[in-house]
Amino acid sequence: MRRVTALTLMASAFSLSMATLASAQTDYPNRAITMVVPFAAGGATDVIARIVAEGMSRHLGKPIIIENVAGAGGTIGSIRVMRAAPDGYTLLTGHMGTHASSYALYEKRKYDPRTDFEPIGLAASAPIVVFGRKDLPAATFQEFVGLMKEKGPDFKVGHSGVGSNAHLTCTLLNALVGTKPTEIPYRGNSPLMNDLLSGAIDYSCDQVITVAPQVAAGTIKAFVVASPQRSKVLPDTPTSEEGGLKAYQADAWTALFSPKGLPDDVMAKIHAAYAKALADPDTISRLEKLGAVAPAPEQQSPAYLKNLVASDVDRWTKVITDAHISIAD
Repeated sequence: MRRVTALTLMASAFSLSMATLASAQTDYPNRAITMVVPFAAGGATDVIARIVAEGMSRHLGKPIIIENVAGAGGTIGSIRVMRAAPDGYTLLTGHMGTHASSYALYEKRKYDPRTDFEPIGLAASAPIVVFGRKDLPAATFQEFVGLMKEKGPDFKVGHSGVGSNAHLTCTLLNALVGTKPTEIPYRGNSPLMNDLLSGAIDYSCDQVITVAPQVAAGTIKAFVVASPQRSKVLPDTPTSEEGGLKAYQADAWTALFSPKGLPDDVMAKIHAAYAKALADPDTISRLEKLGAVAPAPEQQSPAYLKNLVASDVDRWTKVITDAHISIAD
C-alpha cells in the first residue's frame, strides 16, 4: 500500500513538472533572457551580439541581457551554455573559433560544436583582411606576397594568440603562399597593433571590423580582403581573386546557438525574433557600418548554420593539423 502511494506521488510530481515545463514553453518568454558572449566586452563578437540582441528583444518583448564570459578562446562561455537548461533563457553568440577551429585546436576537447548545440542562425560575417605596417615596401598584394617569399623567416607575423582567428587565417595564407614567417603571439589585438605601428612586426590578418579604423586613419596598409566581394568599409582594398590568390577565402562569422534539446515551439519563437531583427534596416545598417555583412534570408535557417559549422570544422581541422597547431588545456 505504501509503495502504491509512493508511486502515485512520484507520478503526480512528474506530471506536475511536465505541466509546468509545458506552460513555460507556451508562454515563452516570461522573463529576461541571457545571451552569453564568450569574449570580453567591446570586441567584434560582443558588438555584433548586442546589435542583434537588441533587435530580437524588441520582437520577443523581454530584455536580452549580454553576459561576457571570456577565457580559453571562447570555450569557457560556450561550455557554460552547453550545460545550461534548454529552455530558451540561455543563448550563445559563438563564432568561427568557438564553433569550428576549436574542435581541432584543443587536445582535451570539451564539446563537439556540430552536435552539442542547437544552431539558431548566422548573425553576421566579416571578411578577413591582410594588413601590414605602413612603411612596408609593397604597394599591392602581389608585391606583398613577393616580399613574404623573399624575406621568409625574417618576415614577422603577429597574431592575437594561438588558435585565434588572426593566427589561423594567417596560417592559411602562409600555407597557400608557401612561406614560413616568424610568428609573434600577443595577448590580444591592442599590443599587436602597437607593435605593428612601431615596426616590431610586419603584418597580420584579422577581420575587417578590427582593421578598418586603422586603415582609414592611414596608420596601416590593407593589402587584400579574403572574400569574393570588396568590403563596403574598405572599398579600395582588392579581393583575394583580384589580388591573384583566389583560394584565400576566410570569413570571421558570428552566429547564435542554444543548448541542445531546445523545444521546437521555443526555437520557433527565438528564430522568428532573430529573423525579424536581421530584416530590420537599422540592424543591417549598424552591422554594415562595422564592416560586417548581415546574412541573406537563405542563410538564416538553422540548417544553413549547421552545415556551415560542419564544413568549417572540416576546413580548419585540415589547416590546424597540417600546421601542427594544438592547445594542451
